[in-house]
Amino acid sequence: MKVTIHQTKDAMGGRAAAEGAEKIRAALADRGEAAIVLATGTSQFEMLHCLAREERIDWEKVDIFHLDEYIGLGEDHPASFRRFLRERFIERISSAPAHFHSIDGRAEPEAECRRLGRLIGSRTVDAAFVGIGENGHLAFNDPPADFDTTRPFIVVGLDETCRKQQLGEGWFASLEEVPLSAISMSIRAIMESERIICTVSDSRKATVTAMALEGPITPDLPASILQMHSDCRVHLDVDAAAELEGRY
Repeated sequence: MKVTIHQTKDAMGGRAAAEGAEKIRAALADRGEAAIVLATGTSQFEMLHCLAREERIDWEKVDIFHLDEYIGLGEDHPASFRRFLRERFIERISSAPAHFHSIDGRAEPEAECRRLGRLIGSRTVDAAFVGIGENGHLAFNDPPADFDTTRPFIVVGLDETCRKQQLGEGWFASLEEVPLSAISMSIRAIMESERIICTVSDSRKATVTAMALEGPITPDLPASILQMHSDCRVHLDVDAAAELEGRY
């Protein structure tokens, strides 16, 4: 795991995007196609902006998978992650991707998980762009996360800390409006990606980030599993890195 600390969010997003773009270009050169996974949330704003502006990527040969989505929300809802990715990325890249495999929050959840599982199948995911939640979640895998399931997409419950984060970031008007469950890419599916690009910002995540990167690996802190990945690139702004003990 490589950890880089950046003085600004713009610098963090630019470097994270560049490392992901490098992997996409390599896959296109090697196989003529690529597949990536995109996350949402405030820590992804700058990265997605920069990735959309990366040159020499033939997006028409890239499949884009969606990391997670609330159950019960349609794409018209302001908090919809499908909407987030369409507005902040899909509509801003130079050409339409080969496919945008979004998660339908209004579909029957288990059937939607099976559909997505068939789509991703045994495909190589070249780069997964992720963040770390205030409760240490990875995607919507809240603690204690299932480190063992082999299903690529699963139905998960959202704990109160996770739901309060969504409220605090301004996606919902009240806690009661935040859904209780979601469809998420599983931990093992994320870890099977060839490269993981993790971006984390803000002081509210400083404690959990230090625990995830420097503490024991445990389902009680799902993002700690990133320590086991052979090519995980972690990008932090100075606020998120404030409690790290190691020298990076």
